[in-house]
Amino acid sequence: MSPVPDGEKVTVTIKVPEDLEPKPMRVMYRSSVCKSVVRDADGRPEQLDGHSGHEVKLVRQGGGDLYTAELYVNAGGACDWQLSNVVFGVKYPVPNRFGEGVKSGLSGSLIVIFDDNNAQLRVPGSKVVEGRELRVVNDYYPWINESFIRGHVKSAELAGEANGFHTFKARKARSIYFEPSLHSNYVVISKEPTVHKPGMFITFYYPDGTAQSDGRYVPDFKKMQEIRLKAESKK
Repeated sequence: MSPVPDGEKVTVTIKVPEDLEPKPMRVMYRSSVCKSVVRDADGRPEQLDGHSGHEVKLVRQGGGDLYTAELYVNAGGACDWQLSNVVFGVKYPVPNRFGEGVKSGLSGSLIVIFDDNNAQLRVPGSKVVEGRELRVVNDYYPWINESFIRGHVKSAELAGEANGFHTFKARKARSIYFEPSLHSNYVVISKEPTVHKPGMFITFYYPDGTAQSDGRYVPDFKKMQEIRLKAESKK
């Protein structure tokens, strides 16, 4: 890749809440010049756009809570690499406030697609965004999950709408701002079954004292929103 120094760029900014840290950004470039060859179900060769993935670290600005990264739209080079998509977000660090040995699990992420290709991380559903600015502010809740079947693992995750992953098709976006709003006082806890048996599901324990075990594998985000808003309305 050999971008023109003053070439067009996409600026990504995350406002990172206390207790969390930014994940390394996964960036995908594609080339219609340098093709890759794959084979279809019948073994016939098929040419696809070449792809080149990179990991980019967001840089903290002035010791505050804003982290940014700049990406060239046209990365140039002999293959004329074009920005295809980015995946970025926040996660709990290790160690974190939930204790020693608690791993970092599912996190809050945005997937932004700049062309007609699928992102390297595929999540069902996407929103089409017009214009040069994309601003996303989402609610998240701490989610502590315990699993037992393949050994005891306790992980600190983020519960959010759409399983915490949001996909946007924003071909013209050049300024992307992501603000994950973490409601640290409302923690949902889940415990997976110790054995695989029909009818045994993950049990979720909500901050209002209720429990739920109905086959879902992620917390009920709508329920978490209702619990928080109800509590806040009484203050």
